[in-house]
Amino acid sequence: MKKIQIINGPNLNMLGKREPDVYGRMSFDDYLVELRTAFKDCEIYYFQSNWEGALIDKIQETGFDFDGIALNAGAYTHTSIALRDAVKSVETPVVEVHISNVHARDEFRHNSMISAVCKGVIAGFGMDSYRLAVEAILKIKR
Repeated sequence: MKKIQIINGPNLNMLGKREPDVYGRMSFDDYLVELRTAFKDCEIYYFQSNWEGALIDKIQETGFDFDGIALNAGAYTHTSIALRDAVKSVETPVVEVHISNVHARDEFRHNSMISAVCKGVIAGFGMDSYRLAVEAILKIKR
C-alpha cells in the first residue's frame, strides 16, 4: 500500500474560515475524508503546523520511507530556504501544492523557494489540487 504524507503550512488550519473567496468553505479535515475515500489503496497521512521547524521535521521524518509528499508550505513557500533545503535533502518525491492560483494573486506569491527542488507544482484547482498531487505521486517511478 502506498504511503503519502500531506503537509500543510501556516494558516492552513483555518481552511473553511479564512478568505473563503480564495480558499473555499470546506475545512481540510472534511476534505481529507473525501480524499481518503477516493484513494482507498493508499495510506494518506496529514500534518499541519504554523511552525517552520515542525514542517522541516515532518519532511525529514517521512522523506525516506514514504512514496510521496504533497507539500503546501503556505507563505513559507515564498520565504523559506530552510524548507527548500529540507525538500532537497530527502529521497521521497515532493509535489508542491497550492489551493489558489498563486500567479493570479499578489506579486510576492509568484516566486517559490521550493519549486525547483520539487518533482512538480500544482496550483489553482482549489482543494482538488491535493487530489491531483496524490495522482501525480502515484505515477512517479522511484
